Amino acid sequence: MSKVLIPLANGFEDIEAVTIVDVLRRGGVEAVTASIHDERDVRSAHGVTMRADTRLDEVEDEDFDAIVLPGGGEGTANLKSCETLIERLRRQKEEGRLLCAVCAAPTVLVAAEVLDPETQITCYPTCQMELDRPWTPSPVVADGPFITGQAPGTAMLFALVVLQALAGPPTARRVARGMVTDVLD
Repeated sequence: MSKVLIPLANGFEDIEAVTIVDVLRRGGVEAVTASIHDERDVRSAHGVTMRADTRLDEVEDEDFDAIVLPGGGEGTANLKSCETLIERLRRQKEEGRLLCAVCAAPTVLVAAEVLDPETQITCYPTCQMELDRPWTPSPVVADGPFITGQAPGTAMLFALVVLQALAGPPTARRVARGMVTDVLD
C-alpha cells in the first residue's frame, strides 16, 4: 500500500484537500493529513475546521511515496513559510519520490527549489507570475515525479491522476467509476 503525506496549513482550499484525501483513501492509499502548525486542528480557506491525523513534526522523518499539497492563497503562503516542509520536500525530491501540488501550491515547489529546469507544471492562472518557468494552461500536468493541478475545479481529476501514479490505471478507473465521474476517459 502506498503512503502519502498531505500537509495542511491554515487557509487550505477545502475542496482540494478533502478531494485528495477522499480519492486516495477510496483507492486503498494510506493518506496521512499533517498539520504544519502546533495543533492538529486546521482552518480552511472557507472557515471549515479539519482535524489532521497528525502534526508534520511528528512524521517529518517517515518515508512517503508522495507528498501532495492542496492550495488556497493563505494556505500556500503558510506552506511556503514552513521550513520543516521545505526541507521535507527537498528530501522527497532527492529520494526520487512523487511531489504533487494543486492550485496555488505549485508555487511551494518553486519556492523549495525542487523542480528541474525543464519540468512542466500548471497552477492557478493568477499564480503563474510566481513561477520560474512557462505556465502550462492544462487542468493537470504529470511530468516525471511531479503532478500539478490548476484549480479547485480540477481537484477530482488531479486526485485521480495522483492515484493512478500510485496505484495504477485500473484502480484509478475503478474509483472514478464508483464516484460516477468520467474525468479519466
